[in-house]
Amino acid sequence: MFSEKRLGEFLDELASSAPAPGGGSVAAIAGALGAALVSMVCNLTIGKEKYKDVELDMKALLEQSEALRAELTGLVDADVQAYNKLSAAYKLPKATDEGRKARSAAIQKALIEATDVPFEVARQCTAVMDLCIPGAEKGSTAAISDIGVGALLAEAGLRAAAMNVMINLGTIKDQQFVRRSRRQLKALTKGRSRQKKAVIKVVEGRL
Repeated sequence: MFSEKRLGEFLDELASSAPAPGGGSVAAIAGALGAALVSMVCNLTIGKEKYKDVELDMKALLEQSEALRAELTGLVDADVQAYNKLSAAYKLPKATDEGRKARSAAIQKALIEATDVPFEVARQCTAVMDLCIPGAEKGSTAAISDIGVGALLAEAGLRAAAMNVMINLGTIKDQQFVRRSRRQLKALTKGRSRQKKAVIKVVEGRL
């Protein structure tokens, strides 16, 4: 599991010729890092006399960011597992018509599952971004730059996850699923660059 690996070990695996972990796992890590930075700013704000008026807000924010961090960390491994299922489907026998049909069906099923994971990563990353504005507005100025970094990472995770969705959609035969997924992805990413810029603006205004 990713959570049990040292950073160097994970990076070695990532840099190797093995196809997984790959960009999908990195997207989830980026989101998890963003959530962790939101949590950090919350923890550095809570308990400080200067910020007592926003303490309850920051505690609520911390609860949400920690839940997202846990979800995104779990999705790192889920992405690898989804790829492994897809890889196994491609290795199924295809010597007979029956075998080819079974293999094709297995591949399509695995492709949809492999699309669902980065889609969930994208959703969770947008949720992290949603926490960054209140964090930037109310968090301790001693760590305010970390909220900015968190927003950058969360948006990067969102965009990276979206790419992983799109590459799978290109080989999925269920066109209804493909069209629906494209619409949902477009809605999910709409306005997120502006949101990121809004966070950075607040952060820079409090530096």
